[in-house]
Amino acid sequence: MKMYDVIVVGGGLAGLTAALHLKKEGFTILLIEKHNYPNHKVCGEYVSNEVKPYFSHLGIAIDELDAVDINTLQMSTKSGKSIKTKLPYGGFGISRYTLDNHLYTTASTLGVDFVFDTVNAISYNTDRFSISTSTKKVYHAKTTIGAFGKRSNLDKKLERKFIQQKSPWLGVKCHYEYKNFPSNLVSLHNFPGGYGGLSKIENGNINFCYLTSYKSFKKYNSIEAFNESQVSKNPFLQQFLNNATPVYSKPLSIAQISFEKKETVTNHMLLCGDCAGLIHPLCGNGMAMAIHSAKIASECIIHYLKNPTSGRTKMEQTYNARWKKEFNSRLQMGRLIQRVLLNNTASEITLHSIAKSEKILQTMIKRTHGNPILV
Repeated sequence: MKMYDVIVVGGGLAGLTAALHLKKEGFTILLIEKHNYPNHKVCGEYVSNEVKPYFSHLGIAIDELDAVDINTLQMSTKSGKSIKTKLPYGGFGISRYTLDNHLYTTASTLGVDFVFDTVNAISYNTDRFSISTSTKKVYHAKTTIGAFGKRSNLDKKLERKFIQQKSPWLGVKCHYEYKNFPSNLVSLHNFPGGYGGLSKIENGNINFCYLTSYKSFKKYNSIEAFNESQVSKNPFLQQFLNNATPVYSKPLSIAQISFEKKETVTNHMLLCGDCAGLIHPLCGNGMAMAIHSAKIASECIIHYLKNPTSGRTKMEQTYNARWKKEFNSRLQMGRLIQRVLLNNTASEITLHSIAKSEKILQTMIKRTHGNPILV
């Protein structure tokens, strides 16, 4: 029976980053992911430059992936009132299709083991984890990281509290061909019942990703009808949708996105990325948060594996404390920004105030982003 030092369940940004970090430290790593790479995901596909020092340490050269440099943020209300500002650190646009696949190939080259299968159960007994899959395979590890995304059947089996409640949020994403979009811009636009973001990615296409309530969406029989009737009520989005050409034959969507508070440790498993907590899409920097959470979890596990007498409980407590210190205030600000964006009167008043004092917008950005992630 092979015993891994760490099994990572889920191969998104958090899972792949953790696998890379831990493998570079010489540990035996297995990552279990249900989908083969590359694949598209519902995601804003804008990442703050705060991740670049850490990625460099992991051997990930973003510049070699033709990522698009972004230094300006634009926001607009439903009526089209808008404001632009420089991003404090800047960022880059890159698709999950490209970034996840690059992280996967890098990790595989380093010697991370990959299994493409669905995890059915995770059990912990006598200081060891046993993980079973749909193909009736069982894998064993000293420690486990859960990075299985926003919402999973595993959440139900682990009896996590947030999964007991239905969530009203729906995410939609599609890539478009559109020549007139500035390369250096990420924009956030409000429309009745939701808001969406636009930014350019590595191949010159534009990623359009939006969040809306199911209550608003269910009145329409398709994403196209909803776009035409509701999303296009924002003048910026109307111009975009009228002139852009979809790259996908059908937009991607994900239902029941939950922003409820989540625990960072369950059944002695450290949880990373959206699995541990989700900032409201396009209000903050969820991709960078996922990457940073993987770093924190990796460092806690490394200390425990190298110093087992320090105890598993201490490792879990340390991870929980570090996670909360780094991300709690960002999540709170994300919730506040979303409430403002979804309230027509509040969003108009807020943008009017911001127009008079750009410092307010700069403060909002800084509250939803972190400092450069140093090693």
